[in-house]
Amino acid sequence: MNETQKTGGEGEAEAVKFLRSIGYEILERNWRHSNQEIDIIAKDKFYLVVAEVKTRSSIAFGEPEAFVNRQKQRNLIKAANAYLEKKNLMLESRFDILSVMKNGENYKVSHIQNAFYPILNKS
Repeated sequence: MNETQKTGGEGEAEAVKFLRSIGYEILERNWRHSNQEIDIIAKDKFYLVVAEVKTRSSIAFGEPEAFVNRQKQRNLIKAANAYLEKKNLMLESRFDILSVMKNGENYKVSHIQNAFYPILNKS
């Protein structure tokens, strides 16, 4: 495991701790469908929360959440649809981003609810 993977894993663990601390129920971590992955799937009251975690130790190249581009959003939407279908869930979905900044041994988690919305394809 390289340093980037280690930092990412630690950031995801911090994000899970944060979500649990505000009352979310963690349903899945690193759930895969085909070549798509959802970092965290949680339940917040009546919502299924599909959460992408971005961890950085510097903002030299931008805020962590800026790295959730349109393609990543499409992949998350596809994977979320597959999860809902596979689990036969009838919950409203929400897409959140957890931006985790590492400073030495300390982490700061920023939670962006409704970070993006599913994009409708125009035929």
